[in-house]
Amino acid sequence: MIKILVADDEADLESLIRQKFRQKIREQQYEFVFAANGNDALEKIQQQPDIAIVLSDINMPEMDGLTLLTKLTEAAPLTKTVMVSAYGDMENIRVAMNRGAFDFITKPVNFEDLEITMEKTIRYVNQVKETLQAIKENNILKMYVDATVLNFMGTREYEQSLTDNETVEASVAFIDICDFTAISEKENPDTVVHMLNRYFDLMVKEIIAQNGIVDKFMGDCVMALFKGDYHLDRAIDACLAIKGKIEALPSEHSFSPKVAIGVHSGEMISGNIGSAALRRLDYTVIGDVVNTAQRLQGKAENNQILITEESYEKVKQSFQCNKIGSAVLKNKEAEIVLYEVVN
Repeated sequence: MIKILVADDEADLESLIRQKFRQKIREQQYEFVFAANGNDALEKIQQQPDIAIVLSDINMPEMDGLTLLTKLTEAAPLTKTVMVSAYGDMENIRVAMNRGAFDFITKPVNFEDLEITMEKTIRYVNQVKETLQAIKENNILKMYVDATVLNFMGTREYEQSLTDNETVEASVAFIDICDFTAISEKENPDTVVHMLNRYFDLMVKEIIAQNGIVDKFMGDCVMALFKGDYHLDRAIDACLAIKGKIEALPSEHSFSPKVAIGVHSGEMISGNIGSAALRRLDYTVIGDVVNTAQRLQGKAENNQILITEESYEKVKQSFQCNKIGSAVLKNKEAEIVLYEVVN
């Protein structure tokens, strides 16, 4: 069923629309939502984001149709608007089209022409949505992987590469958004995903700024890898920047974001882990250093970056750290002395 918003302050237009399209409404092909002005229309779209097209008058109280067009470009970029107005002079038509109107129909309305225009607009909206869905489902890999790599993935060498491993000296950081599970249980899925993606975007920028690699997203946690010169210093620099940026974010939906971070450094195994049969792999790092970094993150409190004494000895000339004390980490027999990186 296609949902259509009609924004017009004419009192009798709603009954006229329902009468003219009664068959398609009865057959549940169309569902109409009505708004008396631009402000009302924006509220309806926020409440019902599945509205596909808007039929809008120009002359309305509070917010006119041309202003509404400008707002819709930001509020609902996939929704297309057809202007339906008695002000059909070329100036209004050009202003409307320049502000993003899909089409323009003059009053008094020819309902046969209106229906043809609506069907054309609906087809366009559906094509855009189908294209976006295809990109999401089938072409995500192309957004991140070079074409040469994609071609390589269809070869025998690709399958053999699953067993190519090496030992690397690097630093790993686990950055967790504290208490995010609680909000995910209270808010709707769109809100949760949008909030989480904003936090991840912020983190990724700081990781990349220090030449780090986002190894994977694990629920509400990011695993980042730093290799090369001064990899531990760069990992800590990235984590301090993330901590500062997250702390500075305003609260939303009664949630104040904070991070708990664990960083560890040393030798680890790097290689392709996956299934040749499924042609799916995860180029990642594994080993005790990785596990220790994750355990440190689990011990960290809100807005805390934890490292081991071993790491502290490597970076104590560059960073101010406070000794926390000894702790037992999971799967570790001996206690480990922990330090908090302050700045």
